[in-house]
Amino acid sequence: MKFHEFGNRANPHIMMIHGGGNAWWNYLRQARALSEDYHVILPTLDGHGEEHHTEYVSTTDSAQKLISYIDENCGGHLFMLCGVSLGGQIVIEMLSLRGDISQKAMIDGSICYPQPKTERFCTAVVRLLGGVMFSRVSCRCQMLFLRLFPKMRFPKELEDYYIQDIPLLRKTTLYNMYRTYMAEYQLKEDISKTNAQILYCYGSREMKCVKRSAQLLKEKVPSCRIYEAKGYNHGELAIYRPNEWLKFVEPFLNT
Repeated sequence: MKFHEFGNRANPHIMMIHGGGNAWWNYLRQARALSEDYHVILPTLDGHGEEHHTEYVSTTDSAQKLISYIDENCGGHLFMLCGVSLGGQIVIEMLSLRGDISQKAMIDGSICYPQPKTERFCTAVVRLLGGVMFSRVSCRCQMLFLRLFPKMRFPKELEDYYIQDIPLLRKTTLYNMYRTYMAEYQLKEDISKTNAQILYCYGSREMKCVKRSAQLLKEKVPSCRIYEAKGYNHGELAIYRPNEWLKFVEPFLNT
């Protein structure tokens, strides 16, 4: 893993974990805004972006490595953990492994029980079309398409990161990620021991398994707050609408 840091290390620590297939820049705009008052850490997970040469193992392996980093660099505790999709599942696992790892946690559109059919479908699609889907030409086309939606388009800097990093994804990374994120991960009983204030958000257009995951988490942690972003798709608030994300998160930071 590689870690990008923003802000003064003496300030409260926030770690923000990107989704599968993306990299540290997933939360770059939020990190820069929050760095005025917080020390913000953006990891790049194994197998992604600049770490594409490193094998991605599993959700638990990623959680353990991030906890080790926090122990070594943040005194063993964060003010807030954030994660979208795969990153959110890693946040859930970190809270299960270490209940006091963070004072607050925000999870965005992350599943926490096995979905083997979804895993088989995604793996099949990558086997057949992965070379086209993750090519540099395809990435450029995706960024051009995104420009049609002014409120969601990436700035030039993020477009460049996307076009640079997405084609580096190896199929083995995607297979391991789909298997451990979709087909194998199961919410642990130990999540009920966490001391963190948890906010789980998802888009109203997400798959049913995401919405069910929010309810499962709340059953284990009754204090967990759930928010449905009306009309939004998977990861849309965190990845494509950073200004809205910041307005939404600010009250959570201050309570």
